[in-house]
Amino acid sequence: MKTITLKNLEGFSGTILIPVFETYEKSLVPIEFHGVSVHSKVFYGKKDTHYVVEKYDCIHIFIGLGKVIDYKSLKTTFRRISSKQKELLGIEVALVLPEQLSNEQIEAAILGLYLGTYNLGHFKKTEKHPFLKDSFELLLLSKINYSDTVSKAIKIAKAQLEILNLVDLPPNVVTPKYLSNWANASGKKFGFDVEVLGFEASKKAGLGAFLSVGKGSENEPQFVIMNYVPENTTAKTKHVGLVGKGITFDTGGLNIKTAGMLHMKCDMAGGAAVFGAMQLIADLKLPLKVTAIVPCAENSVDAKSFLPSDVIHSYAGHSIEIVDTDAEGRLVLADGLSYLIKNFKPEFIVDIATLTGSSVGTFGYECGALFTNNDSISKKLQESGDAIGERLWQLPLWDCYKSDIESDIADVKNYSGKPVAGAISAAKFLEYFTEEHKAWAHLDIAGVAYGDDEFAKSKHATAYGVHLLTKFIENL
Repeated sequence: MKTITLKNLEGFSGTILIPVFETYEKSLVPIEFHGVSVHSKVFYGKKDTHYVVEKYDCIHIFIGLGKVIDYKSLKTTFRRISSKQKELLGIEVALVLPEQLSNEQIEAAILGLYLGTYNLGHFKKTEKHPFLKDSFELLLLSKINYSDTVSKAIKIAKAQLEILNLVDLPPNVVTPKYLSNWANASGKKFGFDVEVLGFEASKKAGLGAFLSVGKGSENEPQFVIMNYVPENTTAKTKHVGLVGKGITFDTGGLNIKTAGMLHMKCDMAGGAAVFGAMQLIADLKLPLKVTAIVPCAENSVDAKSFLPSDVIHSYAGHSIEIVDTDAEGRLVLADGLSYLIKNFKPEFIVDIATLTGSSVGTFGYECGALFTNNDSISKKLQESGDAIGERLWQLPLWDCYKSDIESDIADVKNYSGKPVAGAISAAKFLEYFTEEHKAWAHLDIAGVAYGDDEFAKSKHATAYGVHLLTKFIENL
């Protein structure tokens, strides 16, 4: 990655990307760049349009941005170019950075270009999968030095590409052990500490809810604990805790799923978001302490699987009646939250999970469901999400929903049994294990972590949460 000038374009034979804000449609003034012009009747910068001109041994792609463009749309526009116009992109690609673009817009454009190098063909014989190797060298054409912005955009892209990979790979590859190995390797590379509790260590620690979910699988559960401590830490350094659901595949257990099981490799997308955020936080060297826990397990059907009507014991000491073995994500999160609070005492806590179909029923595939007992945290999370196109909307945690998790035989039950308010009752269950922490938030991302878009024929990962969690922590 380097910045070049117009003089350096002499002899350049690659592809030049030229962002254009929308001009007056009937203007007689053509759009010009370095001797190449496009008449406004042909192209005037309308959003989601582009125009190709071959001249001076270069391919010039004029990219329409519209009159006003948000972060997510800009990222998608440039991802579309690098993903769908590969035949037009040479080994070298020069991106023009006009002064009208803000730092955030430049970040979004570069992020989109890098994300466009990803595809789902991990196991195709006919394709050399480009995931670990950039498809082109990106040069920047600018009068201003944007090196810090560019560097940050690339770090975000690399973290998100890692998580697209983790979530899209099949469950016979991405097992709990695969995730713990990934965390160890990432910690060594980017500078955060990792501790992993296997089955016996988790049993000794008293992680009963977590182990109940994972004991039916031949793949050993892994309780992954990560710690990032910045340089020059003081007593005033803020401490954030993250917990992510790491269910590598969810059959539903003995309450086996009757629909949608094909896509249950994505049930670790919340945990993957935490993994990606830890990589990015450490890579950006943010000045906050972060402790993250991802309980990784596979919810399988086996003679050892936990049963509906079982009463199990959690790390916090609370007994849990199992009403539905398919409500397993909240069980591993409960132990993750309790372990985090008791042993690390962070000032702020965010957990993130593909937790309920109820959240999808409420919001569709447009935003995640937000639950919190802290108005300031709610505002910061929503503002962070709005800024980058990973939106959240808050739902209530009113005490009238407590009855949904009350049990006759145990302290609490894991499922209300009702066909309504499922996302809320799941959040109330998690709240029970937060020890009334004053700055906790729960993100249900079932509708936004995995889905359909223009970049593949089948459902696939979005990496939702990686940038959101990092942006939230950055804004603290």
